[in-house]
Amino acid sequence: MPAQNKIRLIKKYPNRRLYDTRTSSYVTLSDIKELVINHEEFVVTDTKTSKDLTRSILLQIILEEEAGKLPIFTETMLSQIIRIYGNSMQSMMGNYLEKNLQIFTETQNKFKEYSKKTTDTNPFVSPDAWSKVLSNQAPNMQKFMSNYLEQTKNAFTLFEKQMEKSVSGFKNQDSNDDSDSRNKK
Repeated sequence: MPAQNKIRLIKKYPNRRLYDTRTSSYVTLSDIKELVINHEEFVVTDTKTSKDLTRSILLQIILEEEAGKLPIFTETMLSQIIRIYGNSMQSMMGNYLEKNLQIFTETQNKFKEYSKKTTDTNPFVSPDAWSKVLSNQAPNMQKFMSNYLEQTKNAFTLFEKQMEKSVSGFKNQDSNDDSDSRNKK
């Protein structure tokens, strides 16, 4: 297998420096952010313990981005995420967020492809023209998001009702089992 197809190994030393074994050089969080943006697979390991630190490094990058001018997470959203930890729905929430980000990214990529095709096939449609079209799309995007959120809410309501039926079915089964055992006595 060519070296370029292997997962890139980044070593974290006790002095907190990060070392890219592919380029044989020290790297920064900004360099690792570029790897993420370029869809390059990598793993970060602690040199002393060999522990995988990739998630911690990715969280550090997010923390730096959130401290910048355009944070994604509001205080309310962060509080809600914290409240989910330890909740029975924690594992489901991780999958839910991951799938939604995947769908969002796929939609964004399709839109970029469409924009490029339109610009390439029609020289009169410039990137500036697309910017103007997009700047006028705020009401449409808000409507789209409202519809999406309403559909998501309806899906969760349906899930909640199904859970209630399952729980009441278990309760009825338990009460039937109890009465059967009393009748046998």
